[in-house]
Amino acid sequence: MSFANSHEIITNQDGLNENLNDIVNKHLAHKFRKPYQQHSIDGFKSVEQEIARAGKPIIFDSCCGVGDSTINIARQHPEHFVIGMDKSGHRLNKNEAYEQHGVDNFMLLRTDLNDFWRLALEAEFKIDKHFILYPNPWPKAKHIQRRWHGSAVFPTIVALGGALEMRSNWRLYLDEFSHALSIAGKSSNVKEFVPEPTITPFERKYQASGQALFQLKAQL
Repeated sequence: MSFANSHEIITNQDGLNENLNDIVNKHLAHKFRKPYQQHSIDGFKSVEQEIARAGKPIIFDSCCGVGDSTINIARQHPEHFVIGMDKSGHRLNKNEAYEQHGVDNFMLLRTDLNDFWRLALEAEFKIDKHFILYPNPWPKAKHIQRRWHGSAVFPTIVALGGALEMRSNWRLYLDEFSHALSIAGKSSNVKEFVPEPTITPFERKYQASGQALFQLKAQL
């Protein structure tokens, strides 16, 4: 399969979104009170049971897509239990049966992260690491609040703690997230990097098409 025609991000922004500061400050000042969906609560209960059964430190792989990243992270961290989460059941269903991967320290879950992250915070989950790899960029300036750092759930991401790692083929997304973290009193580092090895289909696609890839790291 050829990935040479992978499209680069096109945006009408020249730099950080002009509304970013106001949006982040608003969300930091006001608690996100959207009611939980019942399927989110049910899914969260199943995760609690799996965590108790595993008895290992926790890693979140949020926006995991088809789950390849979750499996690769689980291989790289055999002493952890990795929870791969995505809102799309269609994407998750593309994954093969668990037993075919040769690792058993992970699970995949269809969930609304706006709910799951808040439930995890309320349950006082202690996560060791948190991966958010190649999130939907929503590159139009008017869609800033659809990016994680512009959403009402952003303070929850910060409060969950752990070592956060984000990756994107659009540096501006990570620069904005880094700026949002600074408003929340957290430091971070953004740099261009070459993944060795690649751990997601998007990563393989972007690298094969010659696009630069970027990484944000923060200790929350």
